[in-house]
Amino acid sequence: MDNFGRILWYVFATTRGGPTRIRIMDLLIERPYNLHQLSRELGMDYKTVQHHVRMLEENRILTPEERKYGSIYFPSAMFDGVKDIFLEIKKKVR
Repeated sequence: MDNFGRILWYVFATTRGGPTRIRIMDLLIERPYNLHQLSRELGMDYKTVQHHVRMLEENRILTPEERKYGSIYFPSAMFDGVKDIFLEIKKKVR
């Protein structure tokens, strides 16, 4: 497993916020969302979603359309290359 695969295990499986981040990624795999839309879909506080999205972005799992208020987020190209690892982690975490 490469380093990015290890990052995925850390972000989704070994931290308390892993299940929430999995839910965020499940939504973003289907279509892009901004933070407000994610917050509504997840039924979670905006600041909580913002924290999780920031962590996903810092670990190169998400990519924003641009860095401004209302930015839309997409799974990164790196994530697309290891989506199978994400699906494996998802099965084990749930």
